[in-house]
Amino acid sequence: MIPTLILFGLLLGRWWRSSLIAAGLGWPILLVTSDVMSVEPGLLGASGLAMANTGVGVLIHQGILLMVRTRRRSRSPDSNA
Repeated sequence: MIPTLILFGLLLGRWWRSSLIAAGLGWPILLVTSDVMSVEPGLLGASGLAMANTGVGVLIHQGILLMVRTRRRSRSPDSNA
């Protein structure tokens, strides 16, 4: 399920704060409601792991966005002046 969280970060990387919060809150809730985990201190670790994996996707998204913006700026007619 970890690649799902990376994909979540890739898709919602533009809104990185919201996606990290949603992953940090949503993943433990999903684990408890699907009876994978009970409510215990381990959920804090699950929340951290979810945020870390989503963060990887967000970083990839932001890196691609930065490359596209840099390339557009270098090709714009204003940059030749």
